[in-house]
Amino acid sequence: MATDNRPLSPHLQVYRPQFTSVLSILHRITGIGLAVGTLLLVWWLIAAAAGPTEFDAVQNFIGSIVGRILLLAWSFALYYHLCNGIRHLVWDAGKGFELSTAFASGWLVVVAAVVLTVISWVAGYASLGGL
Repeated sequence: MATDNRPLSPHLQVYRPQFTSVLSILHRITGIGLAVGTLLLVWWLIAAAAGPTEFDAVQNFIGSIVGRILLLAWSFALYYHLCNGIRHLVWDAGKGFELSTAFASGWLVVVAAVVLTVISWVAGYASLGGL
């Protein structure tokens, strides 16, 4: 029995990702990002306990462009995962399953995560004496 001519279903070339599926995938990615980003925090804590030389090395990395981008991504992941987790709690209560509500709450999660990230970074730099 030859199966070479059978179509694959659903095939990635014909599947159009939906907004809710993209948000679900992003929730999983941010969860993994939080775990990986926590390793940076652990590295920083161990360096603080190890002494000034090790701590300065970690601070230099965190203060670099790459380190700041990683911290920015980690803070966005934290806020996105938190906001989307609250959205899932509402779903666990049996509310918000209507298509229009799910779509609106998805956009609310994205906007809230961006706003909270910006507020955190602006407040963080303001506490350091400005940009």
